[in-house]
Amino acid sequence: MSGTDGIRFRRMRAQDAAAAAALEASVSPEAWSEKAFRDAVLDENAIYLAAEQNGGLVGCCGLWISLDEADLCNVAVKRELWGKGIATRMVGALLSLGEKAGVRAFTLEVRRSNPAAVRLYEKLGFAAEGVRRDFYEGPKDDALIMWKRRTDRTDDGRESGSGGA
Repeated sequence: MSGTDGIRFRRMRAQDAAAAAALEASVSPEAWSEKAFRDAVLDENAIYLAAEQNGGLVGCCGLWISLDEADLCNVAVKRELWGKGIATRMVGALLSLGEKAGVRAFTLEVRRSNPAAVRLYEKLGFAAEGVRRDFYEGPKDDALIMWKRRTDRTDDGRESGSGGA
C-alpha cells in the first residue's frame, strides 16, 4: 500500500515501537511508551499500521478489536507532514483492515479543541455521539466520543437481519 508521495503503509512490527513512541511524543501530550506500543503490536486483539517514507516511520495508528467493535487510537503523523492527507489514507487503510476482521462499528475519542482531527474523522464517516468531560490532561480538555457504524442494507433498502417490518 503506497502512494505517489512515497508513503507506504504496512503492519507495524515490534521493532517499530521506539520510533512510534517518539513520533507520538512529538505530537501528543498523551503519548504511549515504547513498551506500550510493543505490547500493542504483539496483542492478537490489535491491528497497528505504520506509515513509512524513505525508510523512516512518519505515521502510525491502531485498532483494538472486541468482537465486532473496535477502538481507534494512537493516530499520529509527523508534524511537518500534516495537511498532506497521510492520516486520512492511513486511518482509511486501517478501517478497511478492521472491516476485513469483522468489525462493524468503530469508536474513538478526540480532543474537542482539535477541529482538524474532528473534520478528519467526520470525513471518514464518524459522527460525534457523546462527550467525556475532562478526559484529557495537559492541557485539560473534553473528548468527543465518535462512532462509525457499518450498516448492511438489502437491495430494497432494509437493514439485513432487521426482520422486516
